[in-house]
Amino acid sequence: MQPRQRLIGLLRERSLKKGHFKLSSGGTSNYYVDCKMTTLSAEGLRLVGRLIVSRLKELGVHHVGGLTLGADPIACSACALSWDEDFPVDAFIVRKKVKGHGTGRRVEGPLQKGEDVVIVEDVTTTGRSALEAVEAVEAHGCRVVEVITVLDRMEGGRENIEARGYPLFALCNRDELLADD
Repeated sequence: MQPRQRLIGLLRERSLKKGHFKLSSGGTSNYYVDCKMTTLSAEGLRLVGRLIVSRLKELGVHHVGGLTLGADPIACSACALSWDEDFPVDAFIVRKKVKGHGTGRRVEGPLQKGEDVVIVEDVTTTGRSALEAVEAVEAHGCRVVEVITVLDRMEGGRENIEARGYPLFALCNRDELLADD
């Protein structure tokens, strides 16, 4: 089975929940996808990491990260697996708030001004979290090449992100995830 198809299967098995849910965007839905149930599993972490590294190679980008917490396992898996692909990638984490002690940084990791980066997130609904990470990374002095999401819920996030000038690449989308329902 192809890695992308297996990822969709894992998301269905581990992450997809049916019922009535309030989303972080403020909306409601009859399904919820807790991607961390997949991205924090051994197989899911490996699949997502490999798919992200493959995309980073296509883009020629060596820095990946996003808003904590959803982006953390995605960025770190790409970082770890990239070494075996002979395409070293550094991960970074964007804090939700500026650190109130020590260096007072919002962006953590080996990211220097002027570098090209890819922002990752687990689920894209409105695009708000990805755009928050974009703003922090640009304030850090870097250029965002693309946003990659594990799941595009197809609820306006792509349009909001692309309206700001950033392409969105989805490993899968709502229609693919719910196709067998």
